Amino acid sequence: MLAPAARSNPAAGPATDQVLVAVAARVVGDENRVRVVLEFQQEPVFAIRYLTAPDRAVIELPETVFAFEKSALTGRGLVSEVRYGAAGAGRARIVLDLSKPARLELAQTAEEASGALHRLVFDAVTVDEGVFQDQVAETVWTPLDGGEIEQVRAGDASDTLNIVIDPGHGGIDGGAEGPAGTMEKNVTLAFAEAFKEALEAEGGIRASLTRTEDKFLSLSARVRMARDADADLLLSLHADSIRIKSLRGATVYTLSDKASDAMAQALADQENAAEEIVGAKLDGAAEGVAAILVDLARTETRVFSTGLAQQVINSFEGQVRLINNPHRHAGFRVLQAPDVPSVLVELGYLSNRDDEEMLNDEDWQKKTAELLAQSVVKYRQTILAGRK
Repeated sequence: MLAPAARSNPAAGPATDQVLVAVAARVVGDENRVRVVLEFQQEPVFAIRYLTAPDRAVIELPETVFAFEKSALTGRGLVSEVRYGAAGAGRARIVLDLSKPARLELAQTAEEASGALHRLVFDAVTVDEGVFQDQVAETVWTPLDGGEIEQVRAGDASDTLNIVIDPGHGGIDGGAEGPAGTMEKNVTLAFAEAFKEALEAEGGIRASLTRTEDKFLSLSARVRMARDADADLLLSLHADSIRIKSLRGATVYTLSDKASDAMAQALADQENAAEEIVGAKLDGAAEGVAAILVDLARTETRVFSTGLAQQVINSFEGQVRLINNPHRHAGFRVLQAPDVPSVLVELGYLSNRDDEEMLNDEDWQKKTAELLAQSVVKYRQTILAGRK
């Protein structure tokens, strides 16, 4: 197995401070061999790792602006899918999903004659299953700081998922109120506690709540809590009211600059208004290169959020009542962390008497919390692939 040494440009300073710009990429090949070509403005530091279940090869990089067209890195033959983006502070990665066991060989590293571009060429070639499992178990990777090579086995990395559960509303912000007087802030907290218990019963999951009592939290504070906790996922729980009293059932929302429909926009406006109770505002957007990196992180995060949303819907179908077109999107501020995949689960509508009764039923809460926990578990490998 080829274990490439770290590469760094001394003139660029420490690799951890390096921000790469990838200006071009392409993938060619077939079911037995695929070539991945990457071109950078600076000489890149990189490392290669292997993961299983599913089989993947990962190219780790310092912070990278991916300035090429998204269509440039798409699956082909042996490489069934390619994902790339930010991977935490100071890091980025390219993940190659493999349709067969394979190894990734550095075929070429070169600088253009003009000195303007640095090219890396990797060949993914098929190997026996046993060979691939050995690669996973004996993965050798090079730290991005240019230090000594460190051997890390796949099992050394923590596979514990860190989930932050956000019970909507609280304190002076009671949220919606049902015909029988049920307050949304109480429903969301009760369900959050049941959900936390269901998650922790699955094992390998650490769950925490943004609030454990009846207190007000701004939307900005909820986002910061998820980021400060280094959360793998943020799930925000709500049970709103709507003018259409007959509407009932669960909905799963993800972040979008444009709402999927008028109802999604109305709910987003309603939830975002909570931020104005104490005049709180989200932190200002970053400028320059930082803004580009934030946008890239947000793009990658939205992909994970959308996948989780669909898994939640799959777990609920046939078990929990869903509205028509249950996956919707809008500009919910609580979902705006650029680096934390986030979904907002509308458990039901307190404006509907039947939903209000259901939301207060402890058996329903327990059953639905378990189904929601299962959706997270089923999406586990995707989450871990994005983190490693």
